[in-house]
Amino acid sequence: MSKIVLASGNVGKLKEFSAPLSELDMDIIPQSDFNVSEAEETGLTFVENAIIKARHACLYTGLPAIADDSGIEVDALNGEPGIYSARYSGIGASNQQNLQALLDALKDIPEPKRTARYQCVIVYLSHAEDPTPIICQASWEGKILLAPVGLGGFGYDPIFWVQESNCSAAELTSHQKYTVSHRGKAIRQLLGYLKSHKIEHK
Repeated sequence: MSKIVLASGNVGKLKEFSAPLSELDMDIIPQSDFNVSEAEETGLTFVENAIIKARHACLYTGLPAIADDSGIEVDALNGEPGIYSARYSGIGASNQQNLQALLDALKDIPEPKRTARYQCVIVYLSHAEDPTPIICQASWEGKILLAPVGLGGFGYDPIFWVQESNCSAAELTSHQKYTVSHRGKAIRQLLGYLKSHKIEHK
């Protein structure tokens, strides 16, 4: 089984990546297992930050790397928090702090105008100097609730309403979320590319 480092220590992301990619006999290992520090996200787009994180993981481990950069865009806030979703209420902020900061920012916005979407960009680098990274992108439309609902998921899931499922993202099962979410869609793009190009690792 070939090894690929996931440029994240996020347990939720690890679960979402591991099962699908196991189809290709790939063992997804979080960078935290190698004591790799978090990369400084200095990019101005999801694509730039994903490449930065993947290259950082490659450099420190010598393994191929997958990096995900994702976030939530709220129309009433002109696309914020966007690339700053994981640190919306400050560096090192918890999911709950970020979620509350977003609710506070939207406190005067009526329900019809609380449209939002999750964005996900996944980058695959075969090595640190890979000049042609695989880039997969997908989005997931929804609305921001007035208060959290549900105990599952992570990030902003408890306040992200999924119209087609008639529930919050935090109320979906892992399988349901993988089927409809931004990250699930992007992972399937990556899986299709790796299968069609028969990418192999040593």
